Amino acid sequence: MIVTNRLILRECTLQDAPFVYKLMNSEGWLKNIGNRNINSVKDAEIYMEENYFSSFIKYGFGSYVVRLKEDETPIGTSGLFKRDRLDFPDIGFAYLEEYGNKGYAFEAANAIVKYAKETLKLQTITGITLPTNTASIKLLKKLGMTEVGWYTSDDGKKLLLLSN
Repeated sequence: MIVTNRLILRECTLQDAPFVYKLMNSEGWLKNIGNRNINSVKDAEIYMEENYFSSFIKYGFGSYVVRLKEDETPIGTSGLFKRDRLDFPDIGFAYLEEYGNKGYAFEAANAIVKYAKETLKLQTITGITLPTNTASIKLLKKLGMTEVGWYTSDDGKKLLLLSN
């Protein structure tokens, strides 16, 4: 668990599947990350088992549910992901629209970068995003990353690659 001034970040559990289902079908997720064919809470559970839980087992890091400290409302996810074709883990984040522009994404991402460097001893973190996703680019740059090139995702999307 990672705690900040306003947030609690903890590993996803199956109890988070209804929230993950909602998030992965939100307009922002579908537009900026893509459709993962999560059509039910059961689909979310399967996705989490195959992608989130296995990452913590294999790498010691993965996706965290981000909750408001004051009432534990889930507002998004943030975490580190190891892509087969990237040398270093990349930081990812997604939030429900109503929690945007409040600084939560930066607060959580900054805490994850600090955790990655201090606890996991990872010195290099990357970020990948659509070149049209200006909010994500701005956040990644605020984390100290600079543009280093392009990354082609498994589905053929050309993404901007940033690194610290």
